[in-house]
Amino acid sequence: MAEQDDSKVRKGTQLPEPDEGAVVLNFPNFLTLLRIGLIPVFLLIFADPTPSRSLWAAFVFILASTTDLLDGYMARKMEQVTRLGKLMDPIADKLLIISAVVLLVASQRVPALLAILLIGREMAITGLRAIGSRQGIQIPVERLGKYKTFLQVIGVTLLILDVSFLNLHHEGRLLLWASVILGLVSGTQYFLRFTRSNQR
Repeated sequence: MAEQDDSKVRKGTQLPEPDEGAVVLNFPNFLTLLRIGLIPVFLLIFADPTPSRSLWAAFVFILASTTDLLDGYMARKMEQVTRLGKLMDPIADKLLIISAVVLLVASQRVPALLAILLIGREMAITGLRAIGSRQGIQIPVERLGKYKTFLQVIGVTLLILDVSFLNLHHEGRLLLWASVILGLVSGTQYFLRFTRSNQR
């Protein structure tokens, strides 16, 4: 889900010039676009969260989240990292998580305060990374950010599921609260690194 580390770019360094001959719509970027395309499918299914629909919605959410692991791995494996991929991948991750959280609030499975903190953090970091990219600064992904994304995916999946004999909504909310805490800490680290990069 979200926020991928580009090991070929060092902290605070200038972004390399784009490869004019690079294929834009390659397989990793196709997976990213597929993840975006699965979001409205998820929304349509989970708009009426009956037990059977919740099960299907969880399946679509997990499928979409899996493409996040695959696109980054394939981009590095196939050496097809593009600027389009760097731009769209984190946006796709955040759209998926935010869409799920908003519907979970509507179905009263997630408190509004948790959603506000989670969405606010994601929007702030997206803006910060956009500013950094415009200035030629690549802000590396913090390890806490990766843990945060993992907790979000697991927590949201547990909250989507609606199984009569196994209610995991309480555990799902705890995982989301933990992801919010990690998100705020990693967000602070992003801000400090961005500030130091600007001072160089």
